[in-house]
Amino acid sequence: MTESNTGHFRQYGKNFQEKIFQCLLIDSDWATQMSEVMTHEYFDIRYLSYLTEKFFSYFKKYKSFPSLHILITIVRDDLREGKDILLRDQVVEFLHRIKASSDMSDLQFVKEKSLDFCRKKAMRDALEESVGLIAADKYDSVIGVMKQALSVGTPSTVGHDFFQDIEARFTKINRVTCPTGIPPLDKKDVMNGGLARGEIGVVTANTGVGKSHFLVHVGSEALRVGKNVLHYTFELTETSVGIRYDSNLCNIPSNQVIDKKQEVLEFYNNTDLGRLIIKEYPTGSATISTLRNHIEKLQLKSFIPSLIIIDYADIMRSTRQYDSLRHELKLIYEELRNLAMDLNIPIWTASQANRESANSSVVGLENMSEAYGKAMVADVVVSLSRKPMEKAEGFGRLFVAKNRAGRDGILFPIHLDTAMSKIVIVDDSELSLKEIVDHDNASMKNLLKSKWKEINCG
Repeated sequence: MTESNTGHFRQYGKNFQEKIFQCLLIDSDWATQMSEVMTHEYFDIRYLSYLTEKFFSYFKKYKSFPSLHILITIVRDDLREGKDILLRDQVVEFLHRIKASSDMSDLQFVKEKSLDFCRKKAMRDALEESVGLIAADKYDSVIGVMKQALSVGTPSTVGHDFFQDIEARFTKINRVTCPTGIPPLDKKDVMNGGLARGEIGVVTANTGVGKSHFLVHVGSEALRVGKNVLHYTFELTETSVGIRYDSNLCNIPSNQVIDKKQEVLEFYNNTDLGRLIIKEYPTGSATISTLRNHIEKLQLKSFIPSLIIIDYADIMRSTRQYDSLRHELKLIYEELRNLAMDLNIPIWTASQANRESANSSVVGLENMSEAYGKAMVADVVVSLSRKPMEKAEGFGRLFVAKNRAGRDGILFPIHLDTAMSKIVIVDDSELSLKEIVDHDNASMKNLLKSKWKEINCG
């Protein structure tokens, strides 16, 4: 059976039709598009037709789509007193099955295929209607029918009409942010509350300086303010990252966490925190598509992340192979930005700094290894630098290298407690690059003078 002689999804089979409904539950933007071109009658499977009718009826009434939990409640109330036991059992079994499903690999294909089918169906229906209008000499109406058929199923927004939507530019924007837990960084004139939805933050540093500790610090602060955190790790194990969170949240050095299990449990029982999911993938195995599939699986299990942490994007696998590594890295960051914008969630990740930055006073954008394009994509770039003497004493520098939300070029002296993955600004006073360079030069001169005296005195 071809697309030209069927008005429903039967030709694609049961599994495909069930995945269409999964897509409706997961992607509200796509569901909005489908609501214009699809009806429940397109499903030839009765329980899917029933659920889709309830799903779109809810949207028509409340202008938003029901969650899986609300949909279950609607179905339970509707079928409680009914005599259609078979339909009730089929609906319940299907909803429980998709909630537990781990197969998310084909959803993007299903979205594209089913939307394309529905738009072609809308065009065929419009052509059939046009034949009748032409026979009735209503030629002017044909143009309107065809235009309507061409426009349905497209993204709802047409953009910002500069003069018609002028009020939107003068309305104070409610910028929903996720704080970093470093007060001087979260100040209004710097990051204005933290990283906002749809934005990408990157912490760059040399090997062993503290990128992973910074990400745990940010994730822990998000949990403290009640946000759900999804932490991806490509180097450390899930339990190792979990212990770092235990250490930060409970103020217990990481090497003592296991011995203080009861103290940790008591803290969590008496403290309100957001939820944390830590997911490990082998180095170089995960792509952005891998993360999308995992996030969609979590959404079906009613876990909606408020912040995503990726440790770290440089060691992800590109969805496209290039001869040059820098092109692959740039693509990874571009796909990461698309993910943040699609999900409307802030994403923090880390980037390796190049070898030249190892002894630098300040790590800048030019020190991001392999691909400067990474810095172009990011909304915020902060860097960590710790010279050997500073590292031994737990001190270092945090530099705001790029910031679309406020000021950049700001340098803060910090104390990094690697035992508990905590970062504290030592002095709220901001230093300029010239001041830090002059300070380092003076320190070096004093060190050379003292060494020269030791040699002469010897």
